[in-house]
Amino acid sequence: MPGVPDKVVLHPLVLLSVVDHYNRVAKDTKKRIVGLLLGETYKGQVDVTNSFAVPFEEDDKDPSIWFLDHSYLENMFRMFKKVNAREHVVGWYSSGPRLREADLSVQALMTAYCPNPVLVICEVEPKEVGLPFTAYTAIDEVREDGTEKSRQVFITIPTEVGQTEAEEIGVEHLLRNVKDATLSTLASDVSAKLQALKGLRSRLAAVQDYLGAVLDGRLPANNDIMTYLQDIFNLLPNMNVEALSTSLAVKGNDMMAGIYLAALIRAVLALHRLIDNKETRMWTEKERADKAKAAADKAAKADKDKADAKDGAAAKDQEGGEAKADKPAANGNA
Repeated sequence: MPGVPDKVVLHPLVLLSVVDHYNRVAKDTKKRIVGLLLGETYKGQVDVTNSFAVPFEEDDKDPSIWFLDHSYLENMFRMFKKVNAREHVVGWYSSGPRLREADLSVQALMTAYCPNPVLVICEVEPKEVGLPFTAYTAIDEVREDGTEKSRQVFITIPTEVGQTEAEEIGVEHLLRNVKDATLSTLASDVSAKLQALKGLRSRLAAVQDYLGAVLDGRLPANNDIMTYLQDIFNLLPNMNVEALSTSLAVKGNDMMAGIYLAALIRAVLALHRLIDNKETRMWTEKERADKAKAAADKAAKADKDKADAKDGAAAKDQEGGEAKADKPAANGNA
């Protein structure tokens, strides 16, 4: 049986495909989705570059009853093979959000398509800060005393997100459209720092829980984990050194001064824009009032001209009538 992979690298296209699969099939339900992972394995590293969904159903009451469409899986893999012959089956994914009873059975089925498949559980709705996926593989566990036969158990594998140059460009364009333009650079930086601190806090809580379990005897001590923790403690700065405390204080004061100055400049610019807007509004209202006054004067002048013309026409008609009345009288006297 091949060795356990050292690392699993997931590409952005796989994560987007899993989220799309979940939104199409299992959104707002308790169902989970299952699909196949495609990629390459080289020197213990599994590069997952592509994936496709597979019809999957399981009984809510009896987890041991499940169905996976083999014909659909083989037909889809055959078509993907025509597009990229270098990609082969490296494992399968599930929306989890945790391991289930039927996963060992599905893992055993996947061994028909690759020698040592990996299981990647993707949390499409993550509740904690960090990578939203975890990779597992199954190994045979044998008790040291030999009282039980070997059985398959899942172990975790280190994971990370990798991308090619083309994928990096695509992700940048996607994030450019998703990014909130109303947030300033300072606000986005503070938000990123806050998310990072939340992730660090969750990791420290996990370390605390593990060490507490070891002290209580609920878990055996792992020398590799203890070595990593000792390396972490060795890398921590010694805050008792006066020079370090002074340099950190100076650095912090310089940063605070820069932030304070930026806030003042931002306030001045906001007041300047407020004054400009007020002046612009006043000039606009004045121009509007002048235009209304000019239109009213023009209308009044037009009405006056029309009235004068009407009065002139009436006076002319009256003079014409008097002239006609005088003419018959003159003829009678003659």
